[in-house]
Amino acid sequence: MATRRKRVYASPKRDEAAAATRSRVLDAAKTLFARRGIDAVTIAQIAERAGVSGSSVYALFKSKEGLLQALFQEALFGQGYKAASAQLDAEADPVAQIRMTASVARSIYEGEAAELGLLRGASSFSLALRRLEATLEEKRFTLQEARVRHLFEAGKAQAGLTLEKARRLLWMYTSRDIYRLLVLEGGFTPDEYETWLAQTLLTALVVPPPGHSRT
Repeated sequence: MATRRKRVYASPKRDEAAAATRSRVLDAAKTLFARRGIDAVTIAQIAERAGVSGSSVYALFKSKEGLLQALFQEALFGQGYKAASAQLDAEADPVAQIRMTASVARSIYEGEAAELGLLRGASSFSLALRRLEATLEEKRFTLQEARVRHLFEAGKAQAGLTLEKARRLLWMYTSRDIYRLLVLEGGFTPDEYETWLAQTLLTALVVPPPGHSRT
């Protein structure tokens, strides 16, 4: 006897409702995290504010850490990042890719500052936040590797650099700490930060063109 396959029905309305629920939960979590700090907020409190059951929150995000990760994913890698990243991916020249990395970094940190600035202020000592930050830093370091390899393969890397040192320099210059020091605390505009970062990356990583002096 043939086994009957269970039919899966696609429902646009159901999908829209699920997306709306997810959005409400994320908004509720972001508000509560910003007011009370990550560690002081429970799933039950988030569910109550979002008007859903606690089991719905767990079904969507598995845990509070999963919810926090989703918040950061949307803030750091939203539309601004996707647009900057798409332009970088379409660029074949390795030197241009290094320069355009400044735009990618700007999009990440602008999104974070706009969406999660208050949350960070209320949760600066949260272990959950520190663990997530470490994971995101590993992801950023990994994503940058192809650009650096491309630069070396094209023979455009600055003399005296190894691949590993170049990766570390790119990772360091594009760090959140430098954005914070220059833009959030130092008075740089995002445009000024991006211009400075692009030039700094070229100077640190790329061999100067013939006849060009950096003295």
